[in-house]
Amino acid sequence: MNIVIVTPAAAGSRHGNRNTAARWAALLRNLGHRVRVQVAWDGAPADAMFALHARRSHDSVARYALAFPERPLVLALTGTDLYRDIRHDVNAQESMELASRMVVLQEMGLMELAPRLRAKTRVIYQSAPRITPHQPLRHCFEVVVSGHLREEKDPFRTAAALAHLPRDSRIRVTHIGGAMSPEMARAAGAWAGREPRYRWLGELAGADALRLLARSRLLVLSSLLEGGANVVSEAIAASRPVLSSRIDGSIGLLGTDYPGYFPPGDTQALADLLVATASEAHHDEERDDAREDHR
Repeated sequence: MNIVIVTPAAAGSRHGNRNTAARWAALLRNLGHRVRVQVAWDGAPADAMFALHARRSHDSVARYALAFPERPLVLALTGTDLYRDIRHDVNAQESMELASRMVVLQEMGLMELAPRLRAKTRVIYQSAPRITPHQPLRHCFEVVVSGHLREEKDPFRTAAALAHLPRDSRIRVTHIGGAMSPEMARAAGAWAGREPRYRWLGELAGADALRLLARSRLLVLSSLLEGGANVVSEAIAASRPVLSSRIDGSIGLLGTDYPGYFPPGDTQALADLLVATASEAHHDEERDDAREDHR
């Protein structure tokens, strides 16, 4: 098939939507399809359209539905779609009506849709390649935060939690992700300047980010909303635990009874989870060392 994928994120961007579009394009090409990725549909014929983001891709969705009303039009709903835009934005709502199928990335996303829209929606959990865990740093308990710096990610919650840790805590935070505004970049620099246990590395190539995740002791996802964060799949593939804000986008991936949740925006609760996790890991290491000595 000749398939067009529409994403509002421009070529060269490492924005989440662009990464998703690139992954999907690679999967479809491996299946033998011809795929082009565009920010806005150029009007060229296609056998099917996959569109990411109901509101921001609305123009492409509407034009394609008008030009090819009988052809498949698949709409992937992002976090901002599910938990903000579809509630009040008429363009996002019309995109959902025009789509022949919709995709959500975790099961809780279905609960945001009316029953008639839910019927044409499928849950597709994002995959990640198997990642070989690396030897963690021995001098500290390294925690990774991976995500672009924007308000929805609550990006500095883990940095703020450091002030609530015991003075002798070995926890250190490594933050990966590009700043989506100059203000966010300045804020990251300010946090790094006043908190020696926090460092911001900015935007990294995918392979470098995965290596840091594979080296870490755990991942923290502090977002206020998520459609279904791919970094959770990557952490699982690397056998790394996840501490996450208790939001639907994470509950739909990790389950309702997952023990690693904290209330969104609750710095003290996150700090308590970090201390408990690091303490448990320390005890496990001491037990393993004792076993080695016994041998």
